[in-house]
Amino acid sequence: MMDRDNGGTGLSRRELLVRAGAGTIVLTAPGLLEACGGGSERRTLSPTPPSADEWRQFAGTTLNFISENTAPTSAIAANLKPFRDLTGINVKISQLELSALVQKVALDFASGIGSYHVVYADPYQVLAPYHSALAELNQFNDDPNLPKVTDLRDFIPTQLDAAGKFVNRQTLYTLPYDAPTLIWMYRKDIFAKYRKRMQDDLGFDPIPNDNSTWEQFYAISKWIRKNARADVPYGSGHQAKQHDSLMNDFSNVLWAYGGDYFRNGNDVGRYGSDDPGEPLLDTPESIAGADMYNKLVSIAHPGSKGWDWTGLAEAFQAGQVAMMAEWHEFASAFETGKLAGKVGYARLPRGPRRSANMYGGTGIGVNGVAPEREQKAAWLFVNWATSPKTQLANLKSKVGGGTPTRESIYKLPEVERARKPPSSMPNVLTTNAVFEAWQPNNIGLRPKIAAWNECDTVIFTELSKMLAGSQSPQSCMKNAKKGFEAAIDRAAALRRQ
Repeated sequence: MMDRDNGGTGLSRRELLVRAGAGTIVLTAPGLLEACGGGSERRTLSPTPPSADEWRQFAGTTLNFISENTAPTSAIAANLKPFRDLTGINVKISQLELSALVQKVALDFASGIGSYHVVYADPYQVLAPYHSALAELNQFNDDPNLPKVTDLRDFIPTQLDAAGKFVNRQTLYTLPYDAPTLIWMYRKDIFAKYRKRMQDDLGFDPIPNDNSTWEQFYAISKWIRKNARADVPYGSGHQAKQHDSLMNDFSNVLWAYGGDYFRNGNDVGRYGSDDPGEPLLDTPESIAGADMYNKLVSIAHPGSKGWDWTGLAEAFQAGQVAMMAEWHEFASAFETGKLAGKVGYARLPRGPRRSANMYGGTGIGVNGVAPEREQKAAWLFVNWATSPKTQLANLKSKVGGGTPTRESIYKLPEVERARKPPSSMPNVLTTNAVFEAWQPNNIGLRPKIAAWNECDTVIFTELSKMLAGSQSPQSCMKNAKKGFEAAIDRAAALRRQ
């Protein structure tokens, strides 16, 4: 018999293990089978007794926070003293590559132990498939003896929904923690030097603007490759490795051309879905997006097909490409290196339908299978780590530089001043671009569904075959649709067990 949460809608241990890719390896680990007796059940918490100091009631507790390698976590890890002084709680932080984090978190949920008290819950790879093992944050925020979130409405609304909720629009599982977003980054110095020649030859102003299109991006890339090699070898680069990065890079073009993964794609991405319906990857619009993406990569730096986002950023910093779609938080590295003052930032080009800019933000939540005391202590950390004061400190950090997920931070006079170079907060230089990218009509939200981990692999695998020339854009998208359907069917079968 499978253990499920008290509401009868949670994930069985089998589902958790299969989604973690662990299978019998986990079940045969010494002692772990017995530890699974509690399964992935979310614990029911008792009311917190009154305390003279709501922030000090769990002093002496040690928390484990598991996170992807991200800017805000690096900043917090370098300056945990304020939290320790406030609460008396010690925090141990583990930073991992995302796929490794996902597997460790899934195994921890399945064990029923709850070793990682605070979880960096990627909306697509952790929240959607494992939400039943995360604590509902509403219960902590409603507890009169625990500190409440400072103005929940201060979080950027789309991000609060996309990072923090799954299907039920009232239940909150995480608070928005970071907000990396793909935007157009380009070498201002090179564009300025060749602007008139490009305009004369191409018939349009190459400087990124509201009317820039992906066709123009292609033309600029091709022109620079032919005419500006003395300054930069290639006009553009892409994060087109057979990896999650390829899905992200491609999706911007897919959406721009009117394609999508599922019907009502914005809602499926913002709130999530248990039943997203038929995949739309074989529609004429989706195929047109794949065709355009194939065209873009064909004239980009040949290293593109081996680069993820980090490889692309390194190539840009090394002067190998003049422009790219890249996560905006890389600005902190560019603006403190040899490219300082030479990089421009803009919303991504538009296609026939719109401009689409992939949102990659994540929230942090509380492990719902952890012991009650640790859960409540973890709430203090989640609350503190996403507070206005901590987000401002992260923005200023020399080792971090994360992006605030609260609207009030951007209205502070010192932050508004930092929007113009030279800036002590280099990520703020991207503010105009990311604010445009975050507009509801411009933001790109991938599907928040339980089967997304497998669907992600399907799309970047089929795209890689297309980029290698082994299948056409049409075949690529038809095969991707079949892969999505199989993944969704498997996820549904697991839920029925």
